[in-house]
Amino acid sequence: MDKFKLYRKILLILIAIFAFFYVVQVVKVFYYPSEIKIAIGENKSIDVIFPFSLSITNNEDFIVQSVYNQTASNSFRKNYKIDGIDVGEVEFEVKLLGLIPIKKFDVNVVDRIELVPGGNAIGVRLNTKGVLVVAVTDVLGIDGNRYNPAKDAGIKPGDSILEINDVKVKDAEHVVKILNELKEDKVKIKLNRNNINYEVEVKPVKSMQDNCYRLGIWVRDKTAGVGTLTFYDKETKTFGALGHGITDMDTGNLLSVENGKILNAKIASIEQGKKGSPGEIKGVFYETEKELGKIYKNSSFGIFGIINDEFINSNKQKPLPIGFKEEVKLGKAYILSTINDNKVEKFEIEIIKKQAQTHPDSKSMTIKITDERLLEKTGGIVQGMSGSPIIQDNKIIGAVTHVFVNDPTKGYGIYIEWMLEQFK
Repeated sequence: MDKFKLYRKILLILIAIFAFFYVVQVVKVFYYPSEIKIAIGENKSIDVIFPFSLSITNNEDFIVQSVYNQTASNSFRKNYKIDGIDVGEVEFEVKLLGLIPIKKFDVNVVDRIELVPGGNAIGVRLNTKGVLVVAVTDVLGIDGNRYNPAKDAGIKPGDSILEINDVKVKDAEHVVKILNELKEDKVKIKLNRNNINYEVEVKPVKSMQDNCYRLGIWVRDKTAGVGTLTFYDKETKTFGALGHGITDMDTGNLLSVENGKILNAKIASIEQGKKGSPGEIKGVFYETEKELGKIYKNSSFGIFGIINDEFINSNKQKPLPIGFKEEVKLGKAYILSTINDNKVEKFEIEIIKKQAQTHPDSKSMTIKITDERLLEKTGGIVQGMSGSPIIQDNKIIGAVTHVFVNDPTKGYGIYIEWMLEQFK
C-alpha cells in the first residue's frame, strides 16, 4: 500500500512537471511577435506544439515557402521552416486543432541592407528653423514701466518663431533687426508649437536699456556638440549618428533643423564617468575644416543627412549587414568608438536585456561595458559616445544612446531598424 502511494505521488509530480512545461510552451504561442523579418534567401524556424498548427492565411508561395517536419524525438512538436523567396509580406496563423484561429503574425521578406559602420568622433553644428524661445521675460520700457509682450500674446518657452510680418527669421540678431525696421504698434508672428503652426499678434516694447524694440524673449538659434557617427550607406550616401535627437538644454524640446553639418572632431580630453556623475568626451572641431556631411533631419532616434564623397573614399571600414531586432541575442557584442588618437577601436560589451518592441524607442536594449581598456579610460559609457555602433555576429544591430547615471558601466542602445525607419 505504501509503495502504491509512493508511485502515485511520483506520477502526480511527473504529471505536474509535464503540465507546467506544456503550459509554458502554450503561453509562448500567444507571445509570438506580431512581425517576423526574413532576408531574401534566408530562412527561419518556428516550433509549434500539439494541438496547435501553423498555416499561411493567404496562399502566396512566391513570397515564402513553408514546410514542416515532425521531429522523431518529439511527436508533439512540429518544426516549421519558412524560406524567404521574394520581397513581400505574408500573414501566418496559429490554429488550435487546425480549426480555431489563435494568433496571427506577419512574415516580412526584405533585403538585408549593408551599411558601413562608423565609430568616428564627429562635431555637430545645428542651426534651427527660425529661433527657439527658451525663456519669456519682462521688458523695461522707455517710460520706466515693465511689460511682457510675448507672454501677453501667449508665446511660451519651447515655441519656435518662424516669421515676423511674413519675413522669415534667420537668427536671434535678425529678430531685433526686423522689429526695429518695422517700428509698428503690432506685428504678426508665425510660430511653431509641437509641430503645429500658429499666428499671434504682439505689441513690441521699446526698451529703455538699448532703445530697441523687444518682445521680451530669450532665444536660441544654434547648438553644437560632439557625438559619434553610427553608419553610412555607400550607395545613397546617407548617414545616421547619435542614436537620439538633439534637444534644447533649457526646454528639452527637439530642435528643428534649418541646416547643419558634421565635422571631424579631435579628442581633447576625457572626463571619467562615476556613479551619479556622467563622464564626457571633450572634443574640438573647427569651422575652417572641411565638413564631413550635411544634416537634414533631427529626430528622436538620431541625426541624419548626406555624407561627403571625400570621407567615403578615405574611410577603410567595410560594409556589414544589419541585424533585425528579433536576431539580437543576450550575450557578447562589441561597439566601435573613438577615445584616443582619433582612431576608431573595438570595445567589448555584453547585451544583458532586450525589449520586444513593436514601435520605435531609443531604449531597445540594455548593454554593459566589459572591455577593461574602455573601463580604465572612461569608466564606462560617457557623453560623446552616443551613436557608437553595436555589432553582434558580424551584423550592425544598433547604437549606444544613453548611460545609467548611477552605473556608468551600463546604458541603453537602440535597434538599428528604428534608426533606418527615419529614411522612410
